[in-house]
Amino acid sequence: MVRPVARSYLYVPGDRADLIGKAPGRGADALVLDLEDAVTPAHKEQARRTVADALADVTDPGQRWVRINSDQVEADVAVLSAAAAGVWVPKAEPELLHEVDRALGAAERRLGLAERTFGVVALVETARGVLTVAQVAAAPRVLRLGLGEADLAGELGLQPGPDRAEFAPIRSQVVVASAAVGIVAPVGPVETALRDPQLLERTTGILLRQGFRARTAIHPGQLATINAAFTPTAAEVAAARAVLDAWERAGREGSGVATDAAGRLLDRAVVRTATEVVSRGERSAGRPAGADHRDGEQ
Repeated sequence: MVRPVARSYLYVPGDRADLIGKAPGRGADALVLDLEDAVTPAHKEQARRTVADALADVTDPGQRWVRINSDQVEADVAVLSAAAAGVWVPKAEPELLHEVDRALGAAERRLGLAERTFGVVALVETARGVLTVAQVAAAPRVLRLGLGEADLAGELGLQPGPDRAEFAPIRSQVVVASAAVGIVAPVGPVETALRDPQLLERTTGILLRQGFRARTAIHPGQLATINAAFTPTAAEVAAARAVLDAWERAGREGSGVATDAAGRLLDRAVVRTATEVVSRGERSAGRPAGADHRDGEQ
């Protein structure tokens, strides 16, 4: 299954039918209907009914995920329909991901869907999740990793500053684990300062430089900034294309040495980076809000 790579994911409270109904037009590449943190314990059952109804009524091709509760896997997975891309798993650890794999397999059989129709985005939010991140990334159905820094801060006793430099070592582990098993680059954590667009732009740029290629949002007003940060500019794409052209030209001419327009030596690492920039530019070009679909990517 090939899915367009989402740059932005909007969390939507699972017990708010009004917000779920409005969410597809707000500019997110993908939606995460939340049964976990956004829903109080007293409203969990109501949220399951609301999300199940919303998924049953889907008529557009937008990509929808469901964030489940780590201790209520079967009850939460039961809300899925063929309209869902899969689930986000909080506090992801290897054993929990195998439990989720079994529950999703049962849901696919119940719905008459092909095996492995539903994917998983695994959220690293615990100390053990960090220590086992390579296993988490390689677990069944995991298409992408995410990072829950609020939970980690509480468990580790961190007191992060505005730029969250304290999380840099953990972020690197998540990026490396993703690359090592060949899954899509990970999703960055939310920015909770809703009234500071400059902070959102700055911290999203940091995530991009650290190897992330998407971010979660808790308010639609954050989406344009997040999408822009993870979309290469026309100048960046043009420069990357020039690198690829120079590399291909050297190959055609039988030369073992390629240089760019400024005379700088090109190697396979530079070409790989240029290929990634061009690919992101092509995926983003002309994509309307909410254009990801379940035959697309995470």
